Amino acid sequence: MKYKRLTKEQFEALHQEFANFLATQSIDKKEWDELKTNKPEVAEQELDVFSDLIWEGVLTNAQFLEHFSKNHIFLFHCQEQFIESMVIKSMVSEVDFMTKEGLQWLSDNLFTETVELHIGKKEYGEERNAAIFNLITEGAILSDGQLYIQINTIIQS
Repeated sequence: MKYKRLTKEQFEALHQEFANFLATQSIDKKEWDELKTNKPEVAEQELDVFSDLIWEGVLTNAQFLEHFSKNHIFLFHCQEQFIESMVIKSMVSEVDFMTKEGLQWLSDNLFTETVELHIGKKEYGEERNAAIFNLITEGAILSDGQLYIQINTIIQS
C-alpha cells in the first residue's frame, strides 16, 4: 500500500465510488460478499487498492495545506516542483491560534514584534504526493488557501 487505508466512515461516504470501482473489476455485490467471507485477503487488497486510488486523486489535486497549533500556524502552497511555506509563530505564550480570539489577535498583531513570520520554499525531496501525504499524516489538513493567499498578498504589497 502506498498511502493508508480509508476509514470505515470514508468508505461509507464513498460507497457508490467503491461499488463503481468493484464493477470495473467485474465484481458484483454477490461476489464481493463471497470474497469478504471466503477470501478476506483478496477483499483487503481491493480495499487497499481503492484507498490508494482515492488518496492519489486527492493528493494530486491538493494545492494548499494548513496546520494549526496553539502558538504556530503552518501554511503550505503545493506547487508542481516545490512547496512554499509560511510559518507564523506567536511570541506571546498565552495566545492560542486554535481559538477565534487567537486568530483575531493574530490579525491585530501580524506585523509586530510579537509575531514571527518565516517564509520558505523547498523542492520536494521525494515524489510530490508522498511529500504532501507526509504533511497530512503529521497533522496538516487540506485547505482552500484563503489564509495563505491573504497573508501572501499583504507581504507582497
